[in-house]
Amino acid sequence: MGTLLEVKSLRTQFRTSGGVVRAVDDVSWDVGEGETVALVGESGCGKSVSALSIMRLIEAPAGRIVGGQVLFKGRDLLGLTDEEMRRVRGREIAMIFQEPMTSLNPVLTIGRQLTEGLEIHLGITTAQARARAVELLGMVGIPDPARRLPQYPHQFSGGMRQRMMIAMALACNPSLVLADEPTTALDVTIQAQILELMKDLSRRLGVAMLIITHNLGVVARYADRVNVMYAGKIIERGTARELYGNPRHPYTLGLLRSVPRLDEPRRARLAPIQGQPPDLTRLGEGCAFAPRCAFRVERCALETPPLQSVTPDGHLSACWEAERLVADYEPAR
Repeated sequence: MGTLLEVKSLRTQFRTSGGVVRAVDDVSWDVGEGETVALVGESGCGKSVSALSIMRLIEAPAGRIVGGQVLFKGRDLLGLTDEEMRRVRGREIAMIFQEPMTSLNPVLTIGRQLTEGLEIHLGITTAQARARAVELLGMVGIPDPARRLPQYPHQFSGGMRQRMMIAMALACNPSLVLADEPTTALDVTIQAQILELMKDLSRRLGVAMLIITHNLGVVARYADRVNVMYAGKIIERGTARELYGNPRHPYTLGLLRSVPRLDEPRRARLAPIQGQPPDLTRLGEGCAFAPRCAFRVERCALETPPLQSVTPDGHLSACWEAERLVADYEPAR
């Protein structure tokens, strides 16, 4: 399996009245062909900004990509002209934006929002685009798709809008789909349907996928590999099986302990992560997670730990005390 997308030392910043926010701070990760990779972390850690940086949708002048490379099929997307990047968006890399309720244009019909990209990127006729739109809506499980094309987003339920977003993302047969919190604001049963649909389409069409989420249940079921983010940095990386069975960073351990487990007594208390996320305009020396960490030692406040290998199979952790965590976690049976 070849590497489809490789992000190298990506840095994205926002200038605010309170200072410079280092939203994505020297981040590196990759996605292989046909692979599903997860980007996990709490709100404000830089997950969505990472995806928007790949698509070059960071709004200037406040936001800027100040360093790094985004190599897609060997080309650095950050070096492309605006016109060249427009040809990549939707055609080669598609994005399912967070919050389907507000991501669709309320004054354009469902049919027009589907056919516009097809006509622009594939150069097909209006009739061909309409036929493809009907096919796409049927593929994502929307009943009577031909009758739905003249309707508007407000006539769709939340789950149907999310299916519509997936149809738009897959319309031009992209190689990679970036799914930013694809089940936000949907009820649990609809979430499961949407995720199963995405996984099935990914396997059937051979599309690689980056799932951005804070839901560890989603990660366990659908991701091949996982990148855990905290304060704009990747702090742990590994396969989903290895990360759940053998977490090597206190933050990952805290995330896993804060999720209810079926093998624990019903009245067992969850263990929340104490404290608050750091202010990204005032990051000092050392590990950003140190003030909230039960494993911290003096070195944690003085030196930033590098992301380095902790097992021979490519499991990486940015923690000086990674070895101490081995005996402190009991995986679910």
